Amino acid sequence: MKKIILLGIMSVFIFACKSKSVTSTNTDNKPQVAMKGNWTISSVTYPGSQYIKVNSFGIADSGCFEGSMWKFVSNNNKGNMTLSNAGCTSFTSPITWFVNKDHQFILKVLDAGIKAKKVREGYILMVANQTENSFQLIDKIDVGGKMTDVVYQFQKVNK
Repeated sequence: MKKIILLGIMSVFIFACKSKSVTSTNTDNKPQVAMKGNWTISSVTYPGSQYIKVNSFGIADSGCFEGSMWKFVSNNNKGNMTLSNAGCTSFTSPITWFVNKDHQFILKVLDAGIKAKKVREGYILMVANQTENSFQLIDKIDVGGKMTDVVYQFQKVNK
């Protein structure tokens, strides 16, 4: 009898400690399809931007992303990004991405020749204010112990 009770307690503990995924992998097709095409980041804004620098996506200063070009292919969740802002190091990379049911934009920046499933790090941003010609991706960063929004404003490029 003691063994049954002990096993019951252990199984409750195991199930209670089962980890959940940080993000839902169920995609939300409507915002994903609306992102299909070519986009540019028209601005990157956050409180205190005149005093602090933000390294976006571990690549470059957030200001270097202004004018960057992004291509989103919604049917296979691939694309690419290119930074070519004057005064910044040029950068081009393939990406994988999707929008989940929680309106989170999941992004992986890929190295040449490396498959997305091998890349363990990515970024989670919130999708906001989406229209036919624009949308925002919002990242949360810690500035002096206070969570602050970094807003990437995307504009559609007609090609």
